[in-house]
Amino acid sequence: MRKTDRYPVKGVNSLRQVYRTVPFLKVVKNFIFIQLARYTPFMGMKNWIYRTFLRMKVGEDTAFALMVMVDLMFPEKITVGRNSVVGYNTTILSHEYLIKEYRLGEVYIGDEVLIGANSTILPGVTIGDGAIVSAGTLVHKDVPAGSFVGGNPMRMIYTKEQMEARQSTSAE
Repeated sequence: MRKTDRYPVKGVNSLRQVYRTVPFLKVVKNFIFIQLARYTPFMGMKNWIYRTFLRMKVGEDTAFALMVMVDLMFPEKITVGRNSVVGYNTTILSHEYLIKEYRLGEVYIGDEVLIGANSTILPGVTIGDGAIVSAGTLVHKDVPAGSFVGGNPMRMIYTKEQMEARQSTSAE
């Protein structure tokens, strides 16, 4: 289950009231550095930008592919473990602006996680160590460590135990 904090709003929808929830200059700064990171081919520079200017927690040897879009408003709520791969054009969100409320949630991506291209990770989700998320997946709930998930809606393809059994069979 996703873990988000809900904040009700009165009047017009919450996105129209965005600058009551996040400072305008923070959004401008984040936009500039996110766009720079999206296009740079240098992995070390991307991680440095994410850590230094966006205050994300990014583990050693983690690789973000070209065009990864991290949350514009609250990137500091994103943690990615060590030696993980985030695939091309993946979106990682830590906020949702709805009609009568907005929601914020921390996103935790564990160590040695593989996230396929064009996936979307919603706020409040935890992806366990060693998990694999197939391309094009909408991650709308937690992913257990070592499992293989995919689809929209996301479903379990293999549990950790099934993955280990498949790997030991293929090694023989």
